[in-house]
Parts: sequence; structure tokens; C-alpha cells
Amino acid sequence: MTTATGSNAGTSVKRVAVVMGLRTPFVKSGTGFAELSAVDLGAAVVSELVQRSEIDPKHIDQLVFGQVVPAPLDTLIGREVGLRSGLPKRIEAHTVSRACATSIQAMVAAHDSIALGNSAVAIAGGAESLSDAPLFASRPLAKALIEASRGKTLKDKVGAFRKLKLGDLAPLPPAIQEPTTGLSMGESAEKMARENGIRREEQDRVAFESHRRACGALEAGRLKDEVMAVYVPPRYQKVVAQDNLVRKDANLEALAGLRPVFDRRYGTVTAGNSSPLTDGAAAVLLMSEERARELGYKPLGFIRSYAFAALDPGEQLLMGPAYATPIALDRAKLSLKDLDLVDMHEAFAAQILSNLQAFGSREWARRKLGRDEAIGEIDPSRFNVNGGSIALGHPFAATGARMVTSTLRELERRQGQFALVTLCAAGGLGASMVLERT
Repeated sequence: MTTATGSNAGTSVKRVAVVMGLRTPFVKSGTGFAELSAVDLGAAVVSELVQRSEIDPKHIDQLVFGQVVPAPLDTLIGREVGLRSGLPKRIEAHTVSRACATSIQAMVAAHDSIALGNSAVAIAGGAESLSDAPLFASRPLAKALIEASRGKTLKDKVGAFRKLKLGDLAPLPPAIQEPTTGLSMGESAEKMARENGIRREEQDRVAFESHRRACGALEAGRLKDEVMAVYVPPRYQKVVAQDNLVRKDANLEALAGLRPVFDRRYGTVTAGNSSPLTDGAAAVLLMSEERARELGYKPLGFIRSYAFAALDPGEQLLMGPAYATPIALDRAKLSLKDLDLVDMHEAFAAQILSNLQAFGSREWARRKLGRDEAIGEIDPSRFNVNGGSIALGHPFAATGARMVTSTLRELERRQGQFALVTLCAAGGLGASMVLERT
């Protein structure tokens, strides 16, 4: 049996099943979930997942959940989601973060615990509310506030603010630049497009295909069973039941008319060929194969292998899939041609095209991976078949769980056996997971 742990030679490991997955609708930030926090969204999806799966909560012994942009008050989203979703308070929970691969990291943490016998049933996932993104005080203001809180008299408290300038009072949003490079993800995508010769027309075509395929999946009902309706508190009269970012009217002419965002003069990356700011949550129910059998569940599939990789952020930031995928395939004892489906996170169309270019290049494999052969060409008919993050949206911490759930369901529809889910992430990170249906 192939396992995904790789570092426990001689240790008996258990095969880990993905029994069910679920997500909220993915909606544009500031719209349907504008008043909800990531914890609200995470608790909603976990509660619904437990109800739909009909799992007795007494069998659940672990919850792993993540968030990329932390809320100002709820820093331990893993534990808070467990407490607010109505699960027994005894269930161990912890929080993870790996940028856009956060829910993959959550699944891996739960997988390893189950594989080693430390757990039998776990829920893993992630949530993001960019509508509820924190604002920070400038360093001078923060220091003044701390000093004022320590003041013993009114004069001491007021005096703490005397040295502040007007600009020190402005709130600071979360940083979007890479600390090591000073470039945002969009600027890094522009750099990749320029260095890899990726044309604007190619990027717009990727975006159009994402919307076209997502529309087809929605209209055919292929995503229906993996998306729940959310009754929005406090009055629960407003219902958000479907994604609101997929554009049925997407066309190449309209995409071509959009202005570049990150390099307004010479750039090719636009709002149309990039993933939008999104709110949402997703989670999966994982079990050991033995426990799934005991409880009468038919798994969607199994985690056959996984890999994480890292590269210099100053090179091409979003090339993580090309670095992580060959490792995951080696661990699964498979090659790219063995896969029935490949789902790659669409942060930017430029990033998708750059990774596909690398996948098919023997020269790139030799230079960057030290391998004699290219990773392989991906059949377009098996790639991002139900659309991707450009069309569906990208709540950072939830995207990986969405991809795993959707890919396993599509694998079942096609009666396929193997699939790959792969994501780029901030910091020059990459994640890949090989899934198996048997």
C-alpha cells in the first residue's frame, strides 16, 4: 500500500479515506457574507457536514481548520469552529495556515494523525472572510496606545499621544506584498508572464474557459451536492444558496477590454484573468479505511500521496505546483499520464500558463528539478474540467478543500481512478495531493 507519510518507515500506517466534502457558496467579498466572520462560515459548513454525513459526533476525535488572514478577535479558528458548530467540546482542535494551501495542510495534518493511529475520524478545512479582514494600527499609534494603557494619570494617558503625526492615525490593512521581495502576488504574476512569454490573449482564454466550464458544471448540477445554503444571521431571513462570481456572460471581447491592474502601462494581468477576493468555507470528513467500513460509509476516495515544496520567492513566486507535483507523483508511484483528472488552483491565468509550460518542458525539469524528463503534458480535457478559482472564487483557506471534494466527485462521475490537486501559495510554496478512487 502506498502511503502519503513517507517519513515513518517501519511504522504501520492506515489508509485514509475522504468520506464527504462540503462548502458554502463562494461569494464576492462585501456581498452575501459581508456581515459574517470566517468563524461563522466555518462553523456553518462543519455543522452542515456533520448533519449531511449523519456521523455521530461521538466518533469524531479531531478538527483541523485554517484561515490565512486572521480575524482580529478569533485567532484560534480551529477551536472556535468546533465550539460554535455544536460539536462536543471534548473534540481536540487546532489551527493551521499555509497561505492558499491552508486546507490542504489541514487535510494533511488530519491524514497523518489517522494514518498513524492517533485518530480515526477527523474534519479538516478552512474559511476566509475578506469582508472581515483586520485593520492594524501603525507602529507609532500602537506604541502610544500601549503607553497610554499603562499611564496612571489622565496627563500620562494623554501625553502618550503627543508625538503622533496625523498619518500615524490611519489604519493599516493586511500587507499584500511578499516581505522578502516587496512584490504583491499580482506583480509576481506579471513578472512570470513577462519572463515566460505569456501573452494577454492566452491569459484571457484561460479565464474564459474557467467561466465557461464553471457555468456548465452549475447548469448541469454537478456542483449541487457539494454546496450548501447559508441562512445568514441574526434574523436568518437572508439565504445565500449559490456562488455569485461565475459569469454566464463571460466572453473574450469583454475580457480583452479590461485594463491591467498591476502594471497599468505594459501589463497583461487584469481583474478578469485573476481570482477575485472571496468569502467562503469548505470542509471534508476523513476516516481511516477501517473505521469508514465499520460505520457503513462508502468513501469518495483516498489520499494516496501528498507533497509540499518551496522555491525562492524572488524567482517565480507561483510555480509551486511544478515543484510539488513530481514529488507527490513519485510518492504515489504514478506518472502524469496515469491521472484521469488534474485540478490546478487558478490564482492567475499567468500562473496557470507558466506552470503548464514548466510541466511540459524537459529543459525546465533538468534546470530546476534535476530530472531528466519533463513532468508531462496535461490533456486539456482532463484539466480544471469544472472551472477553477478565477470563476468560482478563492477564499484563501477554503480553496484546497473545495478542489479535493469537487475532484473526487468528478472522478466518480467519470469512473476514473487517479487525480491530482495542486496549488501555488504565497511565500513561494506549493502543494500537491494525489487522490485515488477504488
